[in-house]
Amino acid sequence: MPVFKTSALNHSATSPCFYFINFGAGLSAFLPGRWRCASVQIAIIQKEVFMKTENRPKVVYRFGEGVYLNITNRCPNLCAFCIKTKWHMDFHGNNLNLQGREPSASEVVAALDEELKKAPFKEVVFCGYGEPTMRLDVLLFVAQTLKGWMAQAKYPPFKIRLNTNGLGNLINHKDTVPELRRVVDVVNVSLNAENETVWRRIVRPEEGYENGYEAVRAFIRSCVAAGFDKVVASCVDQTGADPKAVQKIAEADGAQFYLRSFLDAQN
Repeated sequence: MPVFKTSALNHSATSPCFYFINFGAGLSAFLPGRWRCASVQIAIIQKEVFMKTENRPKVVYRFGEGVYLNITNRCPNLCAFCIKTKWHMDFHGNNLNLQGREPSASEVVAALDEELKKAPFKEVVFCGYGEPTMRLDVLLFVAQTLKGWMAQAKYPPFKIRLNTNGLGNLINHKDTVPELRRVVDVVNVSLNAENETVWRRIVRPEEGYENGYEAVRAFIRSCVAAGFDKVVASCVDQTGADPKAVQKIAEADGAQFYLRSFLDAQN
């Protein structure tokens, strides 16, 4: 190890206020304690910044072969099976808690464009920890942008899917299906129950949406009639609903049925 004179620093090389630091390429030196304190403080700050950056709320995240969009945390339902409360707004390491700061349409597009360049994908899904139709204008703008990218062949072909509670017409006080049909390929609707009584018990709608079950079914039928590539009505297992009865209703309304597993721990 090379010997360094320390008189200019006014410290002894054997002083406990010195420590060894490696600058790379074999170069090493002893630094005084006050420099060590500053270095430690910088390291702590860097770690905190890194952790905050790593844990910042995600607007865009991946799962399987899909790229998912988390544009709101708001929803008129408080479903008994909802994982956003059980998993504390985390989804497989993605922090989806927007903390009331919903992204603008341009922010979503920018984040999406950056993410899509990273790896292959087969679909873009409006889902997240909230009901996407709560922000219908943002949903439509982003989906229209995606359609534009497809027309330009900016990315390989992919589908645009909407996961929804089916209350979009009630939320927006209008028929949303014609607008959605122009920019969305697949609609997955959470039907969740075989009748309104069971539906209320499971999805626990807020005031103003208590009679929403028939609105959900009407939305499903409207989507089928509009000619989406696929319309799926789903039900979560082990919630008190009768999956077979829900399947009959979904198929009677013209949708495909999908039984979702009840999720507890993340695994």
